[in-house]
Amino acid sequence: MGKFGYIGARPTQSSSSSSGVFSVNDVANALDQSIYPLQSFTASYLVIAGGGGGDHGSGGPGGGAGGYRNSYASETSGDSSSTESTISLNFNENITITVGAGGAGGVSGSSDAVQGNSSVLGSISTVGGGIGGANTTGGDGGSGGGGRGSGSNRYDGGTGTANQGGNGGRGGHTDGYTLGGGGGGASGDADNSISDNNGGPGKAGLSSSITGSAVTRGGGGGGGSSIFGGAGGGGSAGSGGGGAGSQNGTGGSGTANTGGGGGGGGVSGSPGSSTNHNGGAGGSGVVIVRYPNTVTITVESGLTSSTATDGSDKVTTFTAGTDTVSFA
Repeated sequence: MGKFGYIGARPTQSSSSSSGVFSVNDVANALDQSIYPLQSFTASYLVIAGGGGGDHGSGGPGGGAGGYRNSYASETSGDSSSTESTISLNFNENITITVGAGGAGGVSGSSDAVQGNSSVLGSISTVGGGIGGANTTGGDGGSGGGGRGSGSNRYDGGTGTANQGGNGGRGGHTDGYTLGGGGGGASGDADNSISDNNGGPGKAGLSSSITGSAVTRGGGGGGGSSIFGGAGGGGSAGSGGGGAGSQNGTGGSGTANTGGGGGGGGVSGSPGSSTNHNGGAGGSGVVIVRYPNTVTITVESGLTSSTATDGSDKVTTFTAGTDTVSFA
């Protein structure tokens, strides 16, 4: 006997619901939907890891942006790659979400810069931004950190992760002074050519309208310089939350929830009597999920989030923490 009291194949009965009479099929289909509801749905996402810290002066390199993965519409994903596939999420299943913190900037005389932390949405993860290189090459990461100039050496930037971010820029050396390379960004590699006594610029991030408004995120940190009171300056911040490099002060920090890399520190004083300044911290990452507005989300207490509606979709933005969510 079938689950609805009939034997064998489901019977059919021609009738018109407009006359108030429903067929056996009409009733069975309604019962099918209540007993066996939709088990999963498709969602778009933007997952960005925390940015890497910029290193301390003199001429501290900039940190790389956090890894950037985007599946919304036909937008560009990290390292200017193609849009990723949307994700299928199951109802009534706990899904882990982690928003990666930005890495600390290097502290002069104490500690080197720290890599950013990964962000996670279920099976989707991104790599934290690479550090501005302490003494030689930049750190690898979602986007690579900038390299340092040292003596006659010009060290390369770190390597970015495929389809998440670009490589960091090469450090420089001018008239006996060092220049930090810029951090790679979501849009690609930082410039390897440093000129005019400036630190290397951070690479730009990418724009996304997943929330309904265009926002640029994932910029690399600018490199610092060490030109004592002369021409030049710190490298510019990569658009999308990167911190600016400094000539004679602390590097700028990456903007929260953009995954921007921290800027490299500068040096003040004069040769033989100088002070190296700290690098800027990387900006924290973000996880954004866009899904049908018929779906309800439950967020556990370890996550900080907000939900808005855009057209026929809901958009939940996670800005800090780690915990699970579920959908119904």
